[in-house]
Amino acid sequence: MKTVLTRDFLALILSVAVVGLGSGATLPLTALALTDAGYGSAIVGLLTAAQALGGLIVVPLTAWIAGRFGSRQVIVGSVIAVAAATALMQTCANLWVWAALRMVCGAALMLLFTIGEAWVNELADDSNRGRVVAIYATTFTLFQMSGPVLVSQIADSTAWRFAICGAIFLIALPMLFAIRSSPHKSDLHEPHGSWRHVLPKMPALIIATGFFALFDTLALSLLPLFAMGHGIGSELAVLFASVVLLGDTTMQFPIGWLADRLGRERVHGLMGLIVVVLLPLLPFAVGTPWLRWPLLFVLGAAAGSIYTLAIVACGERFEGGALVSASALVSASWSVASFGGPIVTGALMEHAGRDAMLWVLFAAAVVFLGALRWERVRGLAGASHIR
Repeated sequence: MKTVLTRDFLALILSVAVVGLGSGATLPLTALALTDAGYGSAIVGLLTAAQALGGLIVVPLTAWIAGRFGSRQVIVGSVIAVAAATALMQTCANLWVWAALRMVCGAALMLLFTIGEAWVNELADDSNRGRVVAIYATTFTLFQMSGPVLVSQIADSTAWRFAICGAIFLIALPMLFAIRSSPHKSDLHEPHGSWRHVLPKMPALIIATGFFALFDTLALSLLPLFAMGHGIGSELAVLFASVVLLGDTTMQFPIGWLADRLGRERVHGLMGLIVVVLLPLLPFAVGTPWLRWPLLFVLGAAAGSIYTLAIVACGERFEGGALVSASALVSASWSVASFGGPIVTGALMEHAGRDAMLWVLFAAAVVFLGALRWERVRGLAGASHIR
């Protein structure tokens, strides 16, 4: 790990942490502001989906944008764009304007995360990939987890709350300027490196990413509404997301260690099974503090590890141009799930009740387990170093 913990790596991780704090605050703050204005969960879902749509639009252009302007310059520009778009939400309450600003945020964040993850992956190799990914994911989630806590403190500052969130993103700029190197360009023309060749070899990894993107988005935006629907006060309800993210954050390394000892594929399936078992229990535990907090913690840990182990599996299974294509497919899966999931789930919650969110996540987890089984039967789970 000594070769990984360089000045550039630490600066990159710290800048991602700041972005995690800002993004972790903005989604629940938007949901809270809309709810206070009298809008239902369907509108909250649509605004959340607008951010995901912005990310989905920019995914095919990411490589060209990075090559044209330079990776560090694009990351810096993305931070400035998301800060400005968030702060501008303070200036009006028009839903169409807010949707456009959330799309700008989504595009900027997608550029930042896609290029940042490629940068981190370049610093890793097969001997330390799990630890490097864990450092990246844990740091981001740790600060994202603090976002809802920040919202609980600034929620009453209605004249400044979005401006405060926008200013937080700008704290990342000095750390980005401290980075001296840039990631090397990958050769996208290597044999079998196209997404058409890679896609059939990673169905469970794509579904795992989609599941956690849906879980993450709903936890930050609609989980507080689920809690409020069960009689929980708004200030306490926003902390549900923090406990979920706490489980995700603190258990990255222990679950990674378990995967090293028992095998990634086996632990991957175990985490999916835990999610499937716990989700139906949440409505019965939500009113009991000693039961709901541990359940949310374990649920967050299991759901987060499904995504982390998928990223580790990408690094194990692919290399070169195929790895770049796999990363692009992962980004696309995240965007699609983040875009479509909140729209469908928000509408279902309005027409079928607050618990509909849990059944959407339950169905996604079951599909992931089915895809994992499909990969195992066809021998894809043990494949490695596909170019």
